[in-house]
Amino acid sequence: MLGLMALDFAAWVGSFAILAGLQAVIADSTRPALQAAVIDGAICGLVFIVLGVLVRLHQGRAALGSFEDAMLVGVVAAITGAANLVAVLLMGIKGHGVLLVAGPLAALIAMIWTRGLYRMMRDRHFDRPGADGLTPVLIVGAGDAGRQLIQSMRLDPNSTWRPVGLVDDDPAKRHRRIRGVTNLGTTADLADIADCTGARAAILAMPSAGADVVRRISGIAAKAGLEVKVLPPISEMLSTGRIDITDIRDIDVADLLGRHVIDTDVRSIAHYLAGKRVLVTGAGGSIGSELCRQIAPFHPAELIMLDRDESALHAVQLSLTGRALLDGDDMVLGDIRDVDFVSRLFAERKPEVVFHAAALKHLPLLEKAPAEAVKTNVWGTANVLEAATQHGVERFVNISTDKAANPVSVLGYSKRLAEGLTAAYAAETEGTFLSVRFGNVLGSRGSVLTAFAKQIAAGGPVTVTDREVTRYFMTIAEACQLVIQAGAVGRDGEALVLDMGEPVSIDSVARQLIELSGKRIGIDYTGLRPGEKMHEELFADGEEDERPAHPLISHTWVPEYELSEARELDVRAPGDQIVRQLGDACLLMHGRLAVSRL
Repeated sequence: MLGLMALDFAAWVGSFAILAGLQAVIADSTRPALQAAVIDGAICGLVFIVLGVLVRLHQGRAALGSFEDAMLVGVVAAITGAANLVAVLLMGIKGHGVLLVAGPLAALIAMIWTRGLYRMMRDRHFDRPGADGLTPVLIVGAGDAGRQLIQSMRLDPNSTWRPVGLVDDDPAKRHRRIRGVTNLGTTADLADIADCTGARAAILAMPSAGADVVRRISGIAAKAGLEVKVLPPISEMLSTGRIDITDIRDIDVADLLGRHVIDTDVRSIAHYLAGKRVLVTGAGGSIGSELCRQIAPFHPAELIMLDRDESALHAVQLSLTGRALLDGDDMVLGDIRDVDFVSRLFAERKPEVVFHAAALKHLPLLEKAPAEAVKTNVWGTANVLEAATQHGVERFVNISTDKAANPVSVLGYSKRLAEGLTAAYAAETEGTFLSVRFGNVLGSRGSVLTAFAKQIAAGGPVTVTDREVTRYFMTIAEACQLVIQAGAVGRDGEALVLDMGEPVSIDSVARQLIELSGKRIGIDYTGLRPGEKMHEELFADGEEDERPAHPLISHTWVPEYELSEARELDVRAPGDQIVRQLGDACLLMHGRLAVSRL
């Protein structure tokens, strides 16, 4: 601190002395004029230091050599110069002339130059021979994210990265240089640039990049033998507003499939969650646990997490609180198939908002055990709906699936009937009861992509049902954000269908994951299994796509399926007969949909 003050004082005295000396040479002035200038410079230097102390200029208010530091120096120097000008004019001192303006300006230049020289020398420290132990990396993207990332790599003493070049396809950035790191070319030149610089990794510093860009660049980088890293989508970094090396992560399948930036209207969500007693069934599952994590920040009066899997409850409590003692009232162990248990839970805890995520969801297993699908997905849902109606639940959100649209599987049939039951109860209660329908969720238990990752880790082969099969995908976080949003905007008896973009080729995803792994792994095509479609649908025949409230949420009307009809399903019948019963019930619902459109 004292050293910096001394340098600033010397800048003022030296600037005034040099300018006065030049003026003396040019105008053949006398020696006393030079002495007066030095005294004036010393007074200005002292005033500058006093003002600097007041605004903490020399106590680290801004990082030395930063833009904020330069702005602060400029403001204090301007005030000092103005004060000197006023004092000289009021005292009627003559002979200073050009020093009144040029002196402070020269001092400002000297102080900023000194700080800039310090910063340059500090940054050069990271490029010394001793930094060879750091991983040389290319930054793909010369925008603001790239600038912040390079700055973090330069300044963080724990950084393991050494930026050796920038790569960007924007012609306007072809001459860009950020903190000594130069733009060396476009992504098409990535392999040649890597050879010239010795880079061993490439970081995609483009948080808003689409899936096509990520796929293209990661493919080029992988072929060049570079380890590929990315920054997360910008929506995941909004809480900090800054980018640093801790944000760098491995590329994953969510990056390859697409990044949806969801603009969630927090105010429309908070009004029905804040201060409410919220129940999440299936809270230990992939969707249920993420729902709990996203609901908690809205400060519900109670967050009641129900699941029949005690290990899953342990995991979700640990993720929410960092502790998992399982001794609080927020954890409830029980089964929605137990009607007495469900009724007692609602009577005792009186939830006001319910997210019903409990379900059996593995399609091949349910094809072999259709009775279990009826007991959980149909009757279990009816138990929760009945209790919610009896105890005055204000809002009920049933989590459904795209397989409920024109269903051909036991899973699809049972979830379609659950939608119909929700619509039927919506007509009988004052609360708002609705369903939300979406497709495959990245990272969820049983996801095809999770299976691919395990197969690749084991050395293959990767199994794909058919070369042409496609599916819709969302990340768990995106799906749950839109589920909560849907709960705010949905109307009685509707199914809200979440927009997941274009369907994705499963074969293409498998190939991309194999390429990303760097392994030579084959693909086995097994053929479609019973109940599987080649291409999933988001809407049943006759359903309409209306988006009155949110651009990513479609509203469609669901025909009712009565509890009395659900109770007639015979789970003691042979499996093929149960499947026919489910199919007939869905056809009956579809007939009601057709009649409603006449």
